Amino acid sequence: MSSSCSGLSRVLVAVATALVSVSSSCPQTWGPPGAQYGQLGKSVTLRCPGVTAGTLVSWFRDRDSSLLQGPYSRQGHELVLARADVADEGPYVCRTLDGAVGGTVTLHLGYPPARPVVSCQAADYENFSCTWSPGQVSSLPTCYLTSYRKKTVPGVDDQRMNSSTGSWVCPQDPPGTARCVVHGAEFWSQYRINVTEVNPLGASTRLLDVSLQSILRPDPPQELQVESIPGYPRRLHASWKYPASWPHQPHFLLKFRLQYRPVQHPTWSTVEPVGLEEVITDAVAGLPHIVRVSARDFLDAGSWSAWSPEAWGTPSIGPLPKEGHPPAGDQPQLTPESKLQAGSLAPPRPSLQPGPQPLDHSVPMEQVAMLVSLGILFFLGLVAGSLVLGLWMRLRLGQKNGPPKHGFLGPIIPVDKLTRTPDL
Repeated sequence: MSSSCSGLSRVLVAVATALVSVSSSCPQTWGPPGAQYGQLGKSVTLRCPGVTAGTLVSWFRDRDSSLLQGPYSRQGHELVLARADVADEGPYVCRTLDGAVGGTVTLHLGYPPARPVVSCQAADYENFSCTWSPGQVSSLPTCYLTSYRKKTVPGVDDQRMNSSTGSWVCPQDPPGTARCVVHGAEFWSQYRINVTEVNPLGASTRLLDVSLQSILRPDPPQELQVESIPGYPRRLHASWKYPASWPHQPHFLLKFRLQYRPVQHPTWSTVEPVGLEEVITDAVAGLPHIVRVSARDFLDAGSWSAWSPEAWGTPSIGPLPKEGHPPAGDQPQLTPESKLQAGSLAPPRPSLQPGPQPLDHSVPMEQVAMLVSLGILFFLGLVAGSLVLGLWMRLRLGQKNGPPKHGFLGPIIPVDKLTRTPDL
C-alpha cells in the first residue's frame, strides 16, 4: 500500500510539473544532501547514502553509541522505522562492517499536501489576482505551481483550436509569495485557475473557475477629507478620489456609499452620493464625526470595496454669514459641491438626509396639476348628472300624457306591429 501511494504521489508531481513547468519554482531535490522525508504515523525507510544497495551496515543515532539496527538484520543498507513520530526526527549515521561511516541521513517528518484554499479578486476590469493558503500544515518544504486558462464555450470554442484555449503561467507576484496575478484579462470571459501544492511527499491540485464580473471588488476610495461649512453647525462636506488602481474610463464607472456617525454613537448613517463629494445636512452640532466611504462597480458587478480609512470632522460653530451671502452647502449651484471635482465623472448632489432648508413660497407644480385634475373630474361628473336628469324627466312626461308603456323601448315601437297576428 505504501509503495502504491508513493507511486501515485510521483505521478501527481510529474503531472503538476508538466502543466506549469515553465513557472516551476520547486527544486529538483528537497533540502540539503542527506535529507530524507517521511509521513508522521507511517512506516519510514531510511537508506544509507554512501553505500551501494545490499551493503551490510549498522545504524546509530547521531552522537549516540546505542545500536539501532545491526548489520545482520536482513535489511541491508536500509533502516525501517514503524509508525514514525516526532521523536524519530533528526540525524542518523550508518557504518559499514569495518566501522567506516557510510553516510549521515537527516529525517524530517510531516504530511502530504492537501488541496490548497484558493480565492480570487479583481481590483479593476482588466486584471485579477489569486491568493491561496495550505489546506493543512505539512511541516515540510512546500512550493506552489500556478497557471490559468480561458474557459471555452461547449459547441463554439471547441470547434476552433487556437492559443486562447491553452494554459499560461500565473506569475507569482512577488516571487515566492502566496499570490499570482493575471494581466490583460477579458471582463466577460471565464477562467480556470490551477494552484498545485507540492512537497517531498506528493502534490495536490485545486481548480477554481472565476469570471471578472463576479470577483470584481475595487480598492477603497482614496484621500477622503471631511470639512466643516462655516456658519452651519449641522453640515459637513466630504470629498474623496477614485482608487489609483481603477482606470478612468467613461464606460466603467464607480458608485459610492458613504457612512458617518458622531464619535459617541455606535450606529452609522448611510447615503449613496452621486459623484465624488457629499454634503451631510444632519450632523450633530458640536460633536466630532467619523466618516468613511466605499466603492462598487456602477452596474453592481462584483461586490463593495472595503471601507476607506476613516476621516474625522466637526461641524462649524462660527457665526452665520451675512444676509445675502449664503454659505457653501446652502446653494449647491454656486458652491464647490455643484462643480465637477478633478477626475470626477458625474456631478455631486447634497445629502438626502433631513436638514434645515429655506422656505419656498412659490406654488409647487404638483399642486397645480392636482387642481387641474380635480376640475376635469368635476366637469365630467356634472355632464353625467345632466344626462341622467334629462332622461328621467323625459320618462316622467311620457307617463303623464298616455297609458303606461311596456318596457323601456315601448314608446318607439309602432302599435300596429304589437297587435298584428301572424297570417296562417
